[in-house]
Amino acid sequence: MRPLRSSRASGPAREDAVALRLRSETAAAGLPELMLAAERLAVTVDPGAHGLRRAGTGEDFWQYRPAVAGDPAGLIDWRRSARSDAAFVRERERQAPQSAALWVSGAAGMGWTGDPARPTKGDRGRLLALALGLVLLRGGERVGVGAAEAKAGRTQAEALGRDLLAAQDELPGRETLRSHRRVVLFGDFLGDPAPLRGFLAEAAALGCPGALLQVLDPVEESFPFGGAVRFRSPGGDVHSTRNASGLRDAYLARLAERRAELSRLAAGAGWRFGTHDTAAVPSVALMWLYEALAP
Repeated sequence: MRPLRSSRASGPAREDAVALRLRSETAAAGLPELMLAAERLAVTVDPGAHGLRRAGTGEDFWQYRPAVAGDPAGLIDWRRSARSDAAFVRERERQAPQSAALWVSGAAGMGWTGDPARPTKGDRGRLLALALGLVLLRGGERVGVGAAEAKAGRTQAEALGRDLLAAQDELPGRETLRSHRRVVLFGDFLGDPAPLRGFLAEAAALGCPGALLQVLDPVEESFPFGGAVRFRSPGGDVHSTRNASGLRDAYLARLAERRAELSRLAAGAGWRFGTHDTAAVPSVALMWLYEALAP
């Protein structure tokens, strides 16, 4: 007789399952607050001029073109033509909803804030991403998180919130990139730029437009340290100095260099690059994102 075997996972597999469950429970607990904040922020932007352009019902809209030889007289819109010296033909075209993919970096540094009164970089990134998603959904667009299927409709809003809270990786999978799908990445982009460089190169090759928004804490923007300070990286590395103010100029120079590099990478892929700090009003960044995605 064979000994009975437990159906429970053990070792690393069980630890992964427990970690996944804890992440899911944490995400579920934070979803209502995130949804409420994002809905309040989203109402500051009007999607009327973005996404689907409707002249009537459905996804059809009228457009006019100058009449050419051979056009039947019955196709000419005489009312429109009467307003000019040329004859115009009115045609009904169909415009499919656009799609967008959102992603907030899950890098360890995104969980940091320089002041408990301010949100972490990750929290602010998720707020902006979800608010942008809500605006796009209101405009009739299909929206998803990373490579997840982009969907339209009000029921997609909660799915966006859940997926944003559950995301762990620094960048989404390459399958996120599709021709003409717009992708928006939120992160501090302070780590190794090589993965982002490869991601944007593939986006450019596929004709996939998008935007990068660098989210930083005001402390990271100004380096307001002096005297003896011990710095600890997200990875646990410790660096001590007796003269922190002496490092300020070098730090700010490196930050400027990184931003210049990010701007070049974005421009090379046909993307937009913007910055935001967590002490700033989020509606300003949301409006920038909205305009950055405009055709």
